[in-house]
Amino acid sequence: MYFRPICSGCNECQSIKIDVNNFTFSKSARRVIKKATSIKSYIQIPTISQAHLNLFEKYHKYMSKSKGWEYQKTSAQNYHNSFVNGHNGFGHEILYFDGDRLIGVDLIDILEDGLSSIYFYYDPDYMHLSLGRLSLYFQIKFAKETNKNWIYLGYYVQDCPSLSYKAQYTPFKTLQGRPTINEAFEWL
Repeated sequence: MYFRPICSGCNECQSIKIDVNNFTFSKSARRVIKKATSIKSYIQIPTISQAHLNLFEKYHKYMSKSKGWEYQKTSAQNYHNSFVNGHNGFGHEILYFDGDRLIGVDLIDILEDGLSSIYFYYDPDYMHLSLGRLSLYFQIKFAKETNKNWIYLGYYVQDCPSLSYKAQYTPFKTLQGRPTINEAFEWL
């Protein structure tokens, strides 16, 4: 899927990417990583299982209650169409396990110059492990190990709590303007 802002005259949505080569793990980041030493992760081509669907539902029901997200039950077909079908060889998932229990799914694209962070959902029972932050730190570590320069985080919106957190991961650059695919672009 391809997303692009359509609001004419508005520039609130800014594409943002983390500069992997100049990113350093803070004390707080190292604590998050250390706290999750028992968590195992595996990277593979996207799949679907009942555990995926159950976790996806649990996460979205939680977000509906805690953040007011609109809840809509998903089907196996919808999940497959959104996250599994069409990975085109660059789409992957990072699975996070506590023992045999699936507790997080991080959907990413592995690109020539970096990783594109697509979507992450997790078990709210494991919030004490800061799984959202942990998954991004694992992405950064993976990018460093595989000589990728960037983590593309999608859109940053300063006044939107679901998107403004992205500015915490420094250094970062934002795409200037809304260039078309054939126009020159600049990241600052």
